[in-house]
Amino acid sequence: MLDLNRLKALHAVHVYGSVGAAADALMVTPSAVSQQIAKLERETGARLMERNGRGVRLTDAAGLLAEHAERILALVETAEADFEALRGEVVGRLNIAAFPTASRGLMPGALVSLRERHPDLQVQLSERDPERVVREVARGELDLGVIQDWLNRPMAIPEGLSKATLLDDVADVAIPAKHPLADRREIELAALSGEQWISGAPGTVCHDWLVYTLRSASLEPEISCMADEYPTQLALVAAGLGCAIVPRLGRDCVPDGARLVPLLPRQSRRIYAIWRQDAARRPAIRAMVDALVEASKQQENAWAVT
Repeated sequence: MLDLNRLKALHAVHVYGSVGAAADALMVTPSAVSQQIAKLERETGARLMERNGRGVRLTDAAGLLAEHAERILALVETAEADFEALRGEVVGRLNIAAFPTASRGLMPGALVSLRERHPDLQVQLSERDPERVVREVARGELDLGVIQDWLNRPMAIPEGLSKATLLDDVADVAIPAKHPLADRREIELAALSGEQWISGAPGTVCHDWLVYTLRSASLEPEISCMADEYPTQLALVAAGLGCAIVPRLGRDCVPDGARLVPLLPRQSRRIYAIWRQDAARRPAIRAMVDALVEASKQQENAWAVT
């Protein structure tokens, strides 16, 4: 009988194109993936990988087996979901991922609530860029993900995924305290022509959104510093090195040398939970979504107070 873990390793190499990338996706070492495929070769009596330059490639036999593995793994997931739904118990294991500010701003409260209510459920959390989260949820490598997109630049969600809106996260412009516009109650984006900007790294959702938004306002972005974490961006703003657009969920403490001013037009990102429709019957998925919705409401109430 074919071993599911070995099929999963082969399928990951087939999807990601290399042993190293498959290992990253499965959160194991490359040698562990290679060992699983070597055992699968002995089980099947077929050669599944062969040298290709400095790397390896899957043989035709491996490609055929990987296609079957995809269907087998999907059937196993459906069977597990049906069985959990029949039992009606929030048990088992959830592999979830969120982008960094959601991991910091939403996940602690949601996971504590989930642990108190459902102690027999094991949850493993990791941080991912939203686009990677979407891919890994769609492929079944993650059970649930928390992603974000900006209202003026929505992200496409593949067929087969369900989503629940958690909250709208308003973003303000962070400017140095000594900036001439620092005392304004609101700032039009067009008034920031000629400013230097602090942004995430190229290729991230927030960097690409900032460039798109500034150019939509006929502003050519001049990015002086790049930092993916918003507290770091705020520290750079406080040092007078540029401006940044910072959502509320990413603020934490605002340094004395920085000011946050509402933008016109209003800028906002929407935060979602996503999961596969085939897994929607799992009580654990529903419990995780409920915990995230509750944590999001608590965060919105905290913003209303401040």
